[in-house]
Amino acid sequence: MGYEWLATFNAVLNGIAAVLLVAGWVLIARGNWKAHRAVMIAAFSVSTIFLISYLAYHYLVGHVSFGGQGLIRVVYLGILVSHIILAVAVPVLAVAMFVLAFRGRWHRHRQLGKVTLPIWLYVSVTGVIIYFMVYVFYPSRKDHAKTVLNQKCTCCSLA
Repeated sequence: MGYEWLATFNAVLNGIAAVLLVAGWVLIARGNWKAHRAVMIAAFSVSTIFLISYLAYHYLVGHVSFGGQGLIRVVYLGILVSHIILAVAVPVLAVAMFVLAFRGRWHRHRQLGKVTLPIWLYVSVTGVIIYFMVYVFYPSRKDHAKTVLNQKCTCCSLA
């Protein structure tokens, strides 16, 4: 088996991060700051593991092309460009959120959270969408979709 399973693993990590982010938002909205803290640490950890795995995957595999043409390619590129631009900001914003919380600067933490949550959530969700567009729905090689779908380590078995 090659490194193709890492692409699926990365999508699963992005999905888990998205769920944790929503859970963290719900928890803090209900005033449960202790659970919020635990869930946000988990979201940060999952996103960190994702970043390491993503970089390792692309180092080992290289560039993976999108196989779609026409309008779907334009849609894909729009999602991809916005995803990449915002993804650059997520680690900086997330670390800033942790620093503010650690220092007890709750007002600034809440203010920055109103910006950070939608960006981080968008990046996590679009990461999963990009995975499905590139590896499942519009692979650059027809046999690549079969490889991803038939591998033992699928989204369902990891979740």
